[in-house]
Amino acid sequence: MSAMKFCRECNNILYPKEEKGRRVLLFACRNCEHQEIADNNCVYRNEVHHAAAERTQILQDVATDPTLQRIRELRCAACGHGEAVFFQATARGEEGMTLFYVCCNLSCGNRWRE
Repeated sequence: MSAMKFCRECNNILYPKEEKGRRVLLFACRNCEHQEIADNNCVYRNEVHHAAAERTQILQDVATDPTLQRIRELRCAACGHGEAVFFQATARGEEGMTLFYVCCNLSCGNRWRE
């Protein structure tokens, strides 16, 4: 498998690009105009397929993450605990950012969003 190539001008990644007129494969920079002819005409594509369980965006241990903001004015609907961590992320199938909350009661772990 070939290694990644980097632009000599700006050090960004070079991406494969077809020049149809000359029927040649190039590696081109998306940042500047640098292009170079590929020494190998084989392009590899790596597709990673995830199981449904791997796609969970909210992990169970976020309640103990010291870098997340906490709110004490909000009660958990499941256990009544008065502290939750919150963060913004994109929800699957939706556009824009969503505010997620996770109960800080380690035995609860209730998750909800706004």
